[in-house]
Amino acid sequence: MNPPKPNQKRRVKLWAVRSPLSRKASTSATFLAFILPFLTWCLLAYVPFVWHPLVLVQAPGDSNIPGTYSYLAQGQRVEKSEFDGRNRELVAAGKPKAVGVAANPIYFQAPDEVARALYTAFTTAPERDGDLWLHESLLQSIKVILLGFLWSAVFGIPLGVLGGTFAMFSRLTEPFIDFVRYMPAPVFGALAVTIFGLGEEPKVTIIFIGTFFQMVLVVANTTRSLDVSLLHAAQTLGAGPRQLVFNVVLPGILPALYRDMRILLGWAWTYLVVAELIGEKSGLSAFIYQQQRYRHFDNVYAAIAIIGVIGLLTDQALALVAKYLFPWESGNLALVRLGRGLRRSLPAPKPAAAESLLTIGDE
Repeated sequence: MNPPKPNQKRRVKLWAVRSPLSRKASTSATFLAFILPFLTWCLLAYVPFVWHPLVLVQAPGDSNIPGTYSYLAQGQRVEKSEFDGRNRELVAAGKPKAVGVAANPIYFQAPDEVARALYTAFTTAPERDGDLWLHESLLQSIKVILLGFLWSAVFGIPLGVLGGTFAMFSRLTEPFIDFVRYMPAPVFGALAVTIFGLGEEPKVTIIFIGTFFQMVLVVANTTRSLDVSLLHAAQTLGAGPRQLVFNVVLPGILPALYRDMRILLGWAWTYLVVAELIGEKSGLSAFIYQQQRYRHFDNVYAAIAIIGVIGLLTDQALALVAKYLFPWESGNLALVRLGRGLRRSLPAPKPAAAESLLTIGDE
């Protein structure tokens, strides 16, 4: 049997099932995950023969031709068939032809235009008095996301842990939660506005509804995945229900619970646009709506990109923190070493028994 070629070895290693990648391969794949969509975007935006279904009129020609109704205007984007038809009319009338270049629809902005908008949106004042700057809209959106997700976690995590630990609690709560979670969160918008008014409260409510019911079931499922032998061992040593929850279940599921919160935080962002359009429009959703109305689609893309960047950076920051919070999984002992170093730097406390003996001796 012939030995595999070097290229075959590398191909098998890269595409092996559940096989970890080398650091170099992982970095290259991560780079390609972003560069390939970006190159596709550039290809569609800059190469005329790839897409460019419209014509951007640069010189409209003569619009006063008797017996014709079609006309062109400078800066107008028209279908190629319409542009060619108008030029046939101009040629037949002995007029100069219209001049235009291949172009994409106005809603499809090129990367350089979006990059410019990412800067100018933060430095250019709003067109209308009373409209918010982009950074003000961004802060509003972050506040809504954090409040909605915080309240969801405050109630959802305990209910999920209890439901995953105690079968009776699970039967009392999860059937109704499973029923409500199929209802789209935006359908509660009218009730939220009626109850809480037009401020930020109904928006926070939509984020809460959109994540709470899913969170309870996800956390309960994570809790059930704990190795049952740990519970049996603790019960053998005499642990009661309270001790099982706080000393066995919670420490055992903490890393997985942390990962669940990372995923659910991204879920909360997906409800942001709908939530901010309920009641009085606010945040990034209001900014996107306004820019779409002004036909500033470069700013629309910029706002969408900002949401993606914030979400990605937040998730990567949480992943980095997890390496220090859970060293038994990541193998990163930096935080453990720091704690030991701080403990050594503190003065050692005197034993209580020795202090009591000294006091008796003095007496």
